[in-house]
Amino acid sequence: MTLVALTTQNRTTITGHAGMCRNFMVFKLDGPEVTQQRVVELKPEQSFHEIADGMPHPLDGIDLLISGGMGAGLQQKLARRGIESLITSETDPLRALTLLVQGALPVLSSAAHAQHHDHEHGHAHEHGHPHAEGQRCAGCRCGH
Repeated sequence: MTLVALTTQNRTTITGHAGMCRNFMVFKLDGPEVTQQRVVELKPEQSFHEIADGMPHPLDGIDLLISGGMGAGLQQKLARRGIESLITSETDPLRALTLLVQGALPVLSSAAHAQHHDHEHGHAHEHGHPHAEGQRCAGCRCGH
C-alpha cells in the first residue's frame, strides 16, 4: 500500500507552489489499483512552508507528494518527514497516477522547474505578466 498526495489548489488539476498549497488529493494505491481517494484541506498555518519540522501535520504518513512545482528546500523538508517528492509536468491527477504506476510519469528536477519558469520565489515573475507574491494568475499555464 502506498499513500500518494497531489497538490491541487483548484481541486481539479495538479498545481505548483507545493509549499503554500492547502488542497491535496490523497490516493491509496494497492499495487496498480486506487483503493481510496480523499481531499485534504489545510488551514493556512498548516501549509508546508508554515509548519515547523517536528510538528504534526495532516499529511504525515503519506509516502509520496506529487506537485507541479516545489523548491529544493521543501523537498528536503518533506524528506525529513519521510515523504518522497516529485515534480511533474502532468496536470491531470488521475492520469498522473496511471503514469506513476506505469513508471512513465514525467518528472522534473526543482532546478529544471525554476529554470522553466525563469524565477525563484521572492522576486518578480518573468512569464509575461507580473503579479504580487501570493497572487494567483487567472487562466495562464504558469501555475501561479
